[in-house]
Amino acid sequence: MREEAILDEAVARLATELNIRPGEAAEQLSRMAQHSGLELVEVARGIERSPEGPRPRPEVPGWVSGMLEAVHASALYLTPIKDATGRVVDFLILAANRHARTVAGRTAAELTGHRLMEASPGVAGSGLLDDYIAVFESGEPIHRESVEFVEAVDSLLWPATLAVRASRVDGGLLVSWRPLDDEELLVSGWERAQRLAELGWGEWNLATQRTLWTPQMYEMFGRDRSDGPTPLEDLPAVVVPEDLPIVEDLVRSLLEHREAVETEFRIQHRHGVRHLSVFSEPILDADGVPVKVRCLAQDVTKNRRKERALAVAHEQAQRQRRRAEEEHRITVQLQNTILPIRRGLIHLPGLTVGVRYLPGEELIRLGGDWFKARLIPDGRVLLAIGDAMGHGLTATSIMLQMRSGLAGLAYTQAPADRLATWLNDLIVHSNEGVTVTGTAIIGHFDPHDYTFQWTNAGHLAPLLIRDGRPQPIDGTQGMMLGAFDVTEYQMTTTALQSGDVLLLYTDGVVERRGQDLEAGIDALLQAARSCAADDPEELIDCVLDRLGGDSLEDDVCLLAVRVL
Repeated sequence: MREEAILDEAVARLATELNIRPGEAAEQLSRMAQHSGLELVEVARGIERSPEGPRPRPEVPGWVSGMLEAVHASALYLTPIKDATGRVVDFLILAANRHARTVAGRTAAELTGHRLMEASPGVAGSGLLDDYIAVFESGEPIHRESVEFVEAVDSLLWPATLAVRASRVDGGLLVSWRPLDDEELLVSGWERAQRLAELGWGEWNLATQRTLWTPQMYEMFGRDRSDGPTPLEDLPAVVVPEDLPIVEDLVRSLLEHREAVETEFRIQHRHGVRHLSVFSEPILDADGVPVKVRCLAQDVTKNRRKERALAVAHEQAQRQRRRAEEEHRITVQLQNTILPIRRGLIHLPGLTVGVRYLPGEELIRLGGDWFKARLIPDGRVLLAIGDAMGHGLTATSIMLQMRSGLAGLAYTQAPADRLATWLNDLIVHSNEGVTVTGTAIIGHFDPHDYTFQWTNAGHLAPLLIRDGRPQPIDGTQGMMLGAFDVTEYQMTTTALQSGDVLLLYTDGVVERRGQDLEAGIDALLQAARSCAADDPEELIDCVLDRLGGDSLEDDVCLLAVRVL
């Protein structure tokens, strides 16, 4: 509050000194702060009041003094102060009546002869100065029944609620104001509360046919004040047809059963349908006959719209959840069909292969990991592992495309680099208009010379465990599958020997939320170093256990290939 007072007072002083309007003074103050690099309030503190010299008392026509003394409230007679272009920027207080007292306590003697902005800086922030200028220029008087006014004097705020009048008289303005008393403040506060809460009150006198409505009732019913309130018997005419039984029951309960009723119905408003929540009660005479009906109504249209929006959002969320569950079910079925072997040993020429596939438990984490380990007609063993980007049914569909495509291409007995190029072409041209990507290690083990010839399509490098010491195999890493139309891949040849173990894995083994990939690979190397096991299945169990297999977040696929 203190900073607001400092700023308001600085704007008033600057406007007075430069003979400009308050809005322009506020912009000038902001520019000064930007140029100086200081906070706005610090610059405002430096705007000092202009030194006051002796002020000659203006000559006041007798009729002005007589007019002011006839006003039984604080009153001023103002004359315009203009800038070089002829715009009114402020007013001179030519005269004040004996009742005149500002919110901050300045009296008539302290006001006369001063500029209005200088004597009462609060006229800018409250909008009264703009009103006064408009009255002077248009000649149309104003009466503001409730003005929230805050005076700023010597860095202090003086708040008040005022009733203000202004009218043009001859070449100046007659301005009067008075603070609202306690009763008026309560009424003003209640009216403000009605506007904020969209509440209205009405009373129908059944004996005199006289009806009273608060202003908010007219707004709720979309009725012009000049037309008066809606008679009680005409109320059904403005109600939405579907809600007529509700209103008829309301009237019957009030007049026949003489009971208070709380209900809700919709009415036709000029701006559309409105929802009203209404509490009504009958007022009875000494014989128990209804003589009046009173009601308190609240416009709850916004609440009902929010409720409908929430209901729609809830239904959409339910549909999305059901769709996700169905997608999860189909994805699991596909994975079970495509990868029936989730763990165990596969015996192939010169190799024993341990397999482990662990799908993600969460719906959104169910991914597209896959593997292939099989003998091809030329006597070599195809070893491959891959990961289709994404999760859910889409990833599983891409995984099916990659795995099945490779299985068919492998029967051409082409080298691994050629298989990767063909598989890339298959993915690109089978998904026109959609970017589909994945990674893979594709290779052939030759049981005759114990070589592993392989290519890397954007995948994590395999580990070679020899004599209990694991290390990544150096190889040329190519572009991931599906990224570009035409891609060539390089071949790497790794010489193996009896007792070696190749560990092929997907990113779910080494990726952790909040941890970089290198840290995950280091953890895998340490786990492999600690797990000395001849059986590939036991090796996989040990590695996963040391990596926290129960807390793995993504799909996990591992092949532990032991050379016999």
